[in-house]
Amino acid sequence: MNTTAPPLPRPLLQIQDLGFAYPGQPVLAAGWNAAIGPGVTLLYGDTGTGKSALLQVIAGALPATGRLTAAGARLDSAPEAYRQNVFFVDPATERFNDVTPRECTATLNKGNPHFSEEKWQALVEGFALGPHLDKKMFMLSTGSKRKVWMAAGLASGRPLLLLDEPTAGLDAASIRCLWGALAGFAGQSAQAVIVASAARIDTVPLAATIDLPLH
Repeated sequence: MNTTAPPLPRPLLQIQDLGFAYPGQPVLAAGWNAAIGPGVTLLYGDTGTGKSALLQVIAGALPATGRLTAAGARLDSAPEAYRQNVFFVDPATERFNDVTPRECTATLNKGNPHFSEEKWQALVEGFALGPHLDKKMFMLSTGSKRKVWMAAGLASGRPLLLLDEPTAGLDAASIRCLWGALAGFAGQSAQAVIVASAARIDTVPLAATIDLPLH
């Protein structure tokens, strides 16, 4: 009896011959090739191994050599389409300081047909963000800002979501909410999440782990 294996899921991020180094610093990536499929991929490494820099490269926020393709859109030839397919949680930025979390979320998902209001509302509740929704972002703690960004990203429905040390500054209940949301990405085919972390993750089913440094 002949059996046919199910087709492998299409990579949502294709990394080809990627090279990156800060000027005067050790090389973080040289000729790196990877295919990131659906589900949660852990980018694991100690402090200083380049996790944050590589996430920024993948987000299109730092220039690098090679080719990046997210959900069929290439960064070099279709940068706007590429960035529409990627959500990079970047709570360190100050560009939303003078708006509320509601306005920040609306701006981050402007023109995004995949954004789920229902999922966002559930995350707002899970992250206990309700009392903060009408405050200015500059009034929030670092952890609360991170939760605003993560709620917007986890509800965005974009093909590629990038999270950098997502549990930093979070309380225990919010961490449980985060793990529950990430567990929901397992087994589905339309979204990939890359989580950069200095700690191993055993609370969420992982599709893959990438260990840093790369060489």
